[in-house]
Amino acid sequence: MRYSLAAGLVALLVASSSTPASAAAGTTCRDVDAPVTVLAHREVVHGTLCAPAGADTVQVLIPGSTYNSSYWDFPDGRHSFRAAQNAAGIATLALDRLGTGRSSKPLALTLTAFVQADAVHQVVQGLRSGAYGTGFDRVVVGGHSLGSAIAVVEAGTYRDVDGVLLTGMTHRVNPVGVATAFANFRPANLDRKFGLLQPLGYLTTAPGTRYASFHAPGPLVPDVMELEEQTKDVFSPTEAADGLGVAVLLPYSLLIDVPVMTAVGGRDGAVCGLLATDCSTAETLHAAEEPYFGGPLRAYVLPDYGHSINLAPDARDYYSAVSSWVLEEVVR
Repeated sequence: MRYSLAAGLVALLVASSSTPASAAAGTTCRDVDAPVTVLAHREVVHGTLCAPAGADTVQVLIPGSTYNSSYWDFPDGRHSFRAAQNAAGIATLALDRLGTGRSSKPLALTLTAFVQADAVHQVVQGLRSGAYGTGFDRVVVGGHSLGSAIAVVEAGTYRDVDGVLLTGMTHRVNPVGVATAFANFRPANLDRKFGLLQPLGYLTTAPGTRYASFHAPGPLVPDVMELEEQTKDVFSPTEAADGLGVAVLLPYSLLIDVPVMTAVGGRDGAVCGLLATDCSTAETLHAAEEPYFGGPLRAYVLPDYGHSINLAPDARDYYSAVSSWVLEEVVR
């Protein structure tokens, strides 16, 4: 099968470079360029693999729309989900979704959540086989927003992971909040950050809109917003269409029978509120989401913040909650 072929070739095509700066003590980071085959085309998924010495569990981290792998290791030095997991002894592979960062950029219309999930599945197989230099006994797939939808599709379709982390996603969305966020998207090739050479069909956020879309009503932190503009990326509407339609609106997640953690900001306008999910407490979130999963569920709410909880001022509480869940429910 093509997956076996991809896994066999990965070791020859992985590009690795030691990047110990900012890594936890005893943690080694390297760039990974994982070859994948999607829709009969060869593509490359780029990521950064950071592994503490002796780690046998890895989190595969998928960013949301208009984000890339920097979401998990933000360059301000204060918001690193990656570093917190590494400090707890858990390896991480923060990915650039196809179309973003240093990954391949296929035609936008060819990218769907199922195509992205296929690519992630091949990466998971590579992590288990040791194709990127180290083999891992346990793999957790995690995502933010659109990345969470891709994680649901991957875990439900291939049933190849030991745990699933979903952030910024619930099964009842706020139509007003989603529409407000989409109103801030623009063709990426009309944005000066990407330019006219950006392939047609990809979208990004209009300048100056990221606080309203992803952080309100949390505090507005100027340096975080400046870095948001510098590191922002793109997405294809087609990956959002089936991501929303399958992972969110259908009970596809019932196919997942491994431990799941769901985490949201308590004031996330896209998924919380009267028309959507009750995110007021971890208990209300758990009650709303538990019927959608076939395995054990843990819920976490970061109070008084919006959609992109990795960048909240008190995000370390959430980072710690995730590492505790992995160690208690997945590693055991």
